[in-house]
Amino acid sequence: MGRTYLVEEGVGQYLTELSTKVKPYVTGLLIGQCSPQRDYVLRAVRTPPKEQQQEESVGPPKLASLDEEWIITHASQVSRMLPGGLLVLGVFMVATPELAKDGQNALRKLIFSVEKSLSKRRLWKLAEEEVSDRAALQICSATKKVVCRTYDVQDPKSSAKPADWKYQSALTASWLALGCTVNVNIHIPLLATSPNHDLEKNTKNGLNRWSKQIEDSVFLINGQVKDEDTELLEGQKKLRGNAQPSTQFSDVKVLTQLCQGASARSTATVQVCSGSINLRGAVKCRAYVHNNKPKVKEAIQALKRDIINTLSDRCEILFEDLILNEGPQKKNFEREYHVLPQRLFVPVAGSSVMLSDYKFGDEAAGEIQERFVEMLDQPVQAEDIHIAEDIST
Repeated sequence: MGRTYLVEEGVGQYLTELSTKVKPYVTGLLIGQCSPQRDYVLRAVRTPPKEQQQEESVGPPKLASLDEEWIITHASQVSRMLPGGLLVLGVFMVATPELAKDGQNALRKLIFSVEKSLSKRRLWKLAEEEVSDRAALQICSATKKVVCRTYDVQDPKSSAKPADWKYQSALTASWLALGCTVNVNIHIPLLATSPNHDLEKNTKNGLNRWSKQIEDSVFLINGQVKDEDTELLEGQKKLRGNAQPSTQFSDVKVLTQLCQGASARSTATVQVCSGSINLRGAVKCRAYVHNNKPKVKEAIQALKRDIINTLSDRCEILFEDLILNEGPQKKNFEREYHVLPQRLFVPVAGSSVMLSDYKFGDEAAGEIQERFVEMLDQPVQAEDIHIAEDIST
């Protein structure tokens, strides 16, 4: 028995629209949430066209021209815009009938490439019991026939398994949200022996150590410590038959341990350092979880990952910005202050879920709107952009 994908009805309309414009094929990402019983698909997002792509290709259509690198880059950018609980669940292709045969092989290759690229950037590992199946959705642009298969991305030899693809209206209209503010004060020493004072690598190592602290933290949901295996909604009234987007919001406090337990011995190391990086500020974190009897453990895991992702993504964005504006050759080791980009949230129509992005202080609303159209194929009104934070350094 294969996996079941419950899919927001709007995704079906979006894919149908794409199939009317396709020539000869279009690829994209599926965004949603895994759960032990079934997976939920919230959005489908086409791969943005490359500026230099030719509209008309000469000769018969071929999948050989598929730009894997471009699709992987798009997946990396999109994954930064997903709050806790959401991830890239797979890839899709809408193609003409003559490409149907090669389509499945191309999708299989893409699924593994995208997952490999995304997992390299993560500072957390998939838990053993977690779902590692990812979807390959193929749609014929002529017959509109939908074929959904899954591959286990933890097994390179994995073969295709059939999966059910079922549309549902108002699927994410009353999902549950968890939010917290985490005060960050991370001190990362720069070793004198590290080659070329590799700031990015040192920062990642420091964030790796900090992420383990987050993993070991205690999470209070609405002021209570809850057993991991209990239902998140236990003792609360569940919203029924409500098609209007409405969020049940849980406020979470994160308690990090100040020191190791008495049983764990610690040894002090003396290292020669040439400087240090300090990351300071308060970050707003948010996670969403399906409303089909979610467990506390699912919700906390989603929020933990959002806390870790939001800081590591911002550091990545800052380094990319510095390289773009100052070039990699700049080696000035005076005291410098850089402002990490602020987090913002944008609603998804017909859903209680919000998507995320980051902005530097001098970025205008128009630039953010352009990015949402390019990356997520979603128009955004300026008044719908909610800046969540003060500026952090």
